[in-house]
Amino acid sequence: MAESIRVLLCDDQTLMRQGLRLLLDGEGDIRVVGEAADGVEGVRLAHSLQPHVVLMDLRMPHLDGVEATRQLRAELPEVRVLVLTTYGDDVLMQAALRAGAVGYLLKDAEPADIVGAIQAVRRGGVWLQTPGAAALLERLAQQGGQRERLEHGGNDVRLTPREIDVVRLIARGWDNRQIAEHLVVSEATVKTHINNIFAKMEVSDRSQVVIYAYRHGLARAGEA
Repeated sequence: MAESIRVLLCDDQTLMRQGLRLLLDGEGDIRVVGEAADGVEGVRLAHSLQPHVVLMDLRMPHLDGVEATRQLRAELPEVRVLVLTTYGDDVLMQAALRAGAVGYLLKDAEPADIVGAIQAVRRGGVWLQTPGAAALLERLAQQGGQRERLEHGGNDVRLTPREIDVVRLIARGWDNRQIAEHLVVSEATVKTHINNIFAKMEVSDRSQVVIYAYRHGLARAGEA
């Protein structure tokens, strides 16, 4: 039997945490292992409880969600942070992604989307399916200007054609298994490509690859 996805809830609203626990504990493959009312407590509990996924609010006392995400990324890089917030502001969204979040959801998301996002990021995917995220990614693409031919050395990062394929699929939110099936290669090969991409881009997580992909014209918002 597969291991349940261990989730830590980090939100300063008690009712929100209770509602999320009720929702998630009803899923057979998800188990809420703890709750935190602020970022300081969230980081502390993540160290002791070792969750797979932290469901992170952004506006909290003592330590906000962006800084808590940054600390978790530095101290517990294997923990996946999925932002769940009221704010669709693109400045906050970009800050959270740069801090190391691998997903961004608004609190009015459908329950099935919250569950699906947790499952996706646990598998190694990225979840950025909000209107605000699409707008941010389009803006990043515009900032990148004309599509850059990385395989020809048009940027300081030289990606092979297959690595570019992998980057585009990461930007769609696909996990390693889905990428491997699509490209008809093994998951080990996909992992090797991703490690090479991380090294070339000098990034440490998939969310930064997504930002890079949109900034340099390798993906477009709304692609599926």
